[in-house]
Amino acid sequence: MTKALSTLLLPVFAAAVAGSALAQAPIKVGEFASLTGKEAAFGQSSHKGTLLAIEELNATGGVLGRQFELLTEDNQSKQGESATIVKKLISRDQVVALLGEVASGRSLEAAPIAQAGKIPMISPSSTNKRVTEMGSYIFRVCFIDPFQGTVMAKFARNSLHLQKVALLTSVSSAYSVDLAKYFKETFAAMGGTITIEQKYSEGDKDFKAQLTAVKAAGVDGIFVPGYYTEAALISKQARELELNCPLFGGDGWEAPQLIEIGGKAVEGTYYSTHYSPESSSPGVQGFVKKFRARYADETPDAMAALGYDSVMVLADAIKRAGTTDHIKLRAAIAATRNFDGVTGRTTIDAHRNATKSAVVITVKDGEFKFVETITP
Repeated sequence: MTKALSTLLLPVFAAAVAGSALAQAPIKVGEFASLTGKEAAFGQSSHKGTLLAIEELNATGGVLGRQFELLTEDNQSKQGESATIVKKLISRDQVVALLGEVASGRSLEAAPIAQAGKIPMISPSSTNKRVTEMGSYIFRVCFIDPFQGTVMAKFARNSLHLQKVALLTSVSSAYSVDLAKYFKETFAAMGGTITIEQKYSEGDKDFKAQLTAVKAAGVDGIFVPGYYTEAALISKQARELELNCPLFGGDGWEAPQLIEIGGKAVEGTYYSTHYSPESSSPGVQGFVKKFRARYADETPDAMAALGYDSVMVLADAIKRAGTTDHIKLRAAIAATRNFDGVTGRTTIDAHRNATKSAVVITVKDGEFKFVETITP
C-alpha cells in the first residue's frame, strides 16, 4: 500500500472504528425518581420495577447487541430538583432517553427540558393531563386523570351508590387539583352532588377543621384525590370524628405506607390504580414471581409494574427504530400499538398518552384487595 493510499484510507478506518465502538457502547438511559423524601415509597417502588426490567433485558443480550446502562438520580421528592437532574443527565451523561417521574408535578418540571433537548421522556405513572402537553418528546405508559376521575365518579355512583360527596383537595398538587376537577364534573353529570369542598396543602398533618366542616355537611362519601401520607392521616382523623362514610381516592393512595400510617382507619377505603397483582393474567403472575424473587418476596404494586413497563416500551421502540437516534426513537415510541405489558395492553395515542383500563382496590383485613376493572 502506498503512503498516499494509506493516508486516504485513514479517515475510513477511523470512521469504521468509531462506528464499531458506538455499536458496542451501552445504551444510556436516565431515571429521575423520588427515592427519598415524602413520596419515597412511590419512587423506590417504581425504581425497583425499572431496575428489574433493565437487568432482565441485559441478561438476554440487551437491544441491538448493546447493553443498557441505567443512570438513576434521586430528586428527594423536592420541587426544582428534577429540572437540575434532567439537565445533567442530558448534557453531561448524554442519555438517549429519560424515565420519570411518578409525581406529575416533578414530571412537569422536567418535561420542558427534555423537549428542548429532544430527548424522549417516558413517565411511568404521572397522570396529570398537562404532562404530555409539554411537547412531542414526552410520553407516558399510564392512563390520565380525566379517565381516572371518571372511573372513581362512576364507582362512587354505580358501585357505592353515593349521592352527596365531599371533596378534600391538595391545592399544592397539580395531580390532586386535576383529579378533583374531573371527578367533580363526572359525578355531577351522573346526578351526584358535591356537597362541600375543602382544601389542604402537601405536608399538612392536621385536617380536623376541614373534616369537622365535612361532618356538618352530612355527606355520604369523601373523595380525597391526594397522596398516601395525607390520605392515611385524613382517614384516621375522619374516624376519630366518627365520620364513618366511605373514603376513596386515586392512584396516589397506592403504597404500603397507606396501611402503615392509617392502620384500621383505612379499612374499607378505595382507590383507583393501574393493575392488581391478584390478576390471573400469565403476564402479571410472571412479573410478580420475578419481582418477588428479586426483592425478598415483596409483592409489586402498580408503581413497580409501571416502572417495568416504561422500560419495556422503550426497549421495544429502540428495537423497532433500529437505532437510538433521538428523532427516530421518538417516532418509534409514538408508533407503539397494542404492546402487551404487565399493566395491560398499551397503545400510545395521538397525544402520547396510554389508553388502558383501570382497576379499583380496597383495603380489607390490612391488605390491598382487587374490587373491579373499569375500561375506557
